[in-house]
Order: sequence, then structure tokens, then C-alpha cells
Amino acid sequence: MFPFAWAVIVLLILVNALYVAGEFSAVGARRSRIRRLAAGGNRLAGRLAPVLEDPYALDRYIAASQIGITLSSLVLGAYAQAAIAPALEPLFVYWTSFEEVAAESAAITVVLVGLAALQVVVGELVPKALALQYPTRTALATVLPMQLSLRLFAWFIAVLNGSGLVVLRLLRLTYTGHRHVHSPEEIELLIAESRDGGLLEPEEQVRLHRALRLGLRTARELMVPRDRIAGLSIDLPIEEVLGVAATSPYTRLPVFRGSIDDVAGILHTRDLELAYTRDDRPSSVEPLLRPVVRVPADMSADRLLAQLRERRTHLALVVDRHEQVAGLVTLEDVLTELLGDVSDEFKGQTGLRRAEARHG
Repeated sequence: MFPFAWAVIVLLILVNALYVAGEFSAVGARRSRIRRLAAGGNRLAGRLAPVLEDPYALDRYIAASQIGITLSSLVLGAYAQAAIAPALEPLFVYWTSFEEVAAESAAITVVLVGLAALQVVVGELVPKALALQYPTRTALATVLPMQLSLRLFAWFIAVLNGSGLVVLRLLRLTYTGHRHVHSPEEIELLIAESRDGGLLEPEEQVRLHRALRLGLRTARELMVPRDRIAGLSIDLPIEEVLGVAATSPYTRLPVFRGSIDDVAGILHTRDLELAYTRDDRPSSVEPLLRPVVRVPADMSADRLLAQLRERRTHLALVVDRHEQVAGLVTLEDVLTELLGDVSDEFKGQTGLRRAEARHG
């Protein structure tokens, strides 16, 4: 009786380990890796890829794992209590002189505690560690039994998921499903591990860290302060503007009326040069001005980059909460934060940070 009972117990622990490995590997596997394997003809990856691509399918996949873990644990406890504990009861009576009721309770307790420890180590910790260390291989190895479980537990999953959604709605919580998401700290750890594994060069790691931290920087931290902005008065004669543009290290200059808080637009030196070569050259720079973009000082650098791309402009005025100009930020400033030192595409300098404002 004992060999058969222990065989059943070992089988149930292995079933539990299978579901634990399936759950953690499905969450940890890289979709891009599975997608490439599926495209290369791997049949197991072809079965797994649709699950990882669809949050609803992944949610059902995880639900099947959790149901399998719960059922195997319950069956293991019930079977061990029925098959092992009665065999240990006479030993407790003999060794401890317990009465039958006390010996039965002691035998059940020992069996359940011992099996719980065995299941935690063999059925939980070991498969979890393997799934986290080798997520792709583990996910592929468990996909067939997991898909069989999905069919067996289909009705149970529907009932449990539906009940869970009802409870969440009663609590006024939004359910987002299982997704492959990582915190910034986890992404930094992945970057460091990729570098240590030789997949990334040190320079690539630095650039990735800068990109990851871009959202923590604000326009105020990247901008040129207002007292160091190189600008032009709109009343300046165009001949003088041409002379200033020819000697300026910048290709784009703010043009203001009266003070830097009233910026009329941005003058691009290329527009000025083209206008000056025409027969009907303008008498002032006003017709040549491009619209100016204003952004709040607390805007994050990643949102600022998106704003500059969306508006198709290379610079923006940074304004405070009173709508007063606090400074000027350029695409070059954001890219320098992201990639290191970069140069203006025409003048080859980043001298905005060293310039003083020209008020005409």
C-alpha cells in the first residue's frame, strides 16, 4: 500500500509543479522570442504565441494554472490524510502511548505538515526558479498540458473569472488582466543582466538607462534660462537681422516684441537667407516667422520630445504657471540628455547655453 500511496503523492506534487512552472513561465516568457520561434516553424511556439499576444487568452491560461495548483493541493492533502495517516496512527500509539483519538490527530498533523513542506520545496520553489531562469524553454515544455487543462477547466474558468469580475465591479476596481509589464527598476535590472551576459555594450547600456530615466527629467531642468536666450527684437531692420544671423551660432532665433515674454515667433536663418535673395525681399522679419510652441516647465522630457515631434519643431518656450517665459528648450537639449552631446545640423555648436539675450 505504501509504495502505491507515495507514487500517487509524488505524482500530485509533480502535477502541482507543472502548473506552477506553466504560470510563471507564461508571464515571464518574451513575446518577441516566442514570435520568432513560431515564425521559424516551432510548433510549440506556434501554440503559445497566440496566448501571449492576447491578454484575455493569457488570463485564461493563468486561471487554468491556478485551478490546477489548487485542485492538486487539495487532492494531495485529502489523499495523504486518508492513505498515510491511518498507517502512522498505530506507531504513535506504540511510541507515545497516545490514545487512539490523539494518535490519529498527531498522525494527520505530521502528514500534512511534512507534505506541505515537501510540496512548497518541490512543487512550488523549484519549478518557480526554473521558470524564471528559463522562461522560454519552460513555457514551451508546459504548453501542451496547459492547453489540455484549458479544455478540461473551461467551464470552471468561465465561472471563476465571471465571479471575480463581479467582485471587482462591486469594489469599483478595474481589471486589466495579466500583461507583460515591468517597473523601471525591473527594466534596469534586465539591462544590467543583458550587459553582464555580453548582449549589450557598455555604451548601449548607458543610452538605455538614459532613455529609461528621460521621463524623470523636466523641461525646466533641460531648458536655457530666459536671461541666456539669444533673441531678436521684431523692430530690428532686416539688414541688421541678417548680420546678426550671419555671426550667430544658432540656426533658430526667437523674435520678440518689447520683451522676451512676448515672443512673436521663431526665425530660421535659412528662411532669412532665402528671402534676402529674392527681388521682393521683406522689410521686416515678421513675414518669415514660424509659430512658437509653449510648454509648461514641469512637462517631462519624454512628453516634451513627443510634443516637439508632433508639432514638427525644434524648439519650444518654457513657461511657468503665470505664463511667463522661464526659458527655452530645444530638441538638441532633449537628445543630448538621451544620447550625449549632439551638434546643430547647420552651425555645429550648442552655444545656446552660453549666449546672452539681444534686445535689439
